[in-house]
Amino acid sequence: MSEPIAVVLAAGKGTRMKSDLPKVLAPAAGKPMIRYVVEALRAAGVGRIVVVVGYRAELVQSELADEPGVSFVEQTEQLGTGHAVMVCREEIERLAGGESCPVVIVTGDSPMLQVSSVEALLKEFRETGAVCLVGTTHKDDPTGLGRVVRDAAGEFLAIVEQKDATPEQQAVTEVNMSTYVFDSAALLTSLESLTTENAQREYYITDCPRILKDSGAQVRALAALKPCEALSVNTLDDLKAVEAEMAKQNTGQQ
Repeated sequence: MSEPIAVVLAAGKGTRMKSDLPKVLAPAAGKPMIRYVVEALRAAGVGRIVVVVGYRAELVQSELADEPGVSFVEQTEQLGTGHAVMVCREEIERLAGGESCPVVIVTGDSPMLQVSSVEALLKEFRETGAVCLVGTTHKDDPTGLGRVVRDAAGEFLAIVEQKDATPEQQAVTEVNMSTYVFDSAALLTSLESLTTENAQREYYITDCPRILKDSGAQVRALAALKPCEALSVNTLDDLKAVEAEMAKQNTGQQ
């Protein structure tokens, strides 16, 4: 299996950030959020990184112009996370060069992404032979996050968004972290089956693990991420929480 590729979802405007900047360029502790993401991926051994840009794409491209191994794909319409990966199809195929390789998918507004988490997911992916690995964590308060549903044997079944979850599923504390590793060929195949049959009329990357599972392929979920990595940023209050956590970690506190 060849070296991994990463896809970083970074096309959003982030209207709740009260700024004209693309959300991923909002500074956290003095550095644009997407820089933390790219640096974590590179430190984990992912040297080929595809950044999906959209709103004010030129600003994101300019910010990362000095980053080796980074290429850009523009998502001109924001039709969901699945659509963001769809527009990368040709770039993934080009980078993979006809070989099977891991594709790590992360969001650009998750500056708390940990190197150790990416390394653990890639290690598990290679050792188990799964075609998809969903990175998860356990949260005491999982409100608002997609729940990871497992069967009686503990095997992955699906990701269920809170608004679609039954009361029993809402009690689940294992949550999806929007961090995945896919086999490149399996990912591209699953994208072909995505539909917009949901309340938002969008294509969701969260449907791809279920599609692959239903096809009989091995899909696993691994609670490899730390709770702090759930601190993605949608509002200024979220950004303050991230900066507080960064300060805490920098002082060596737990």
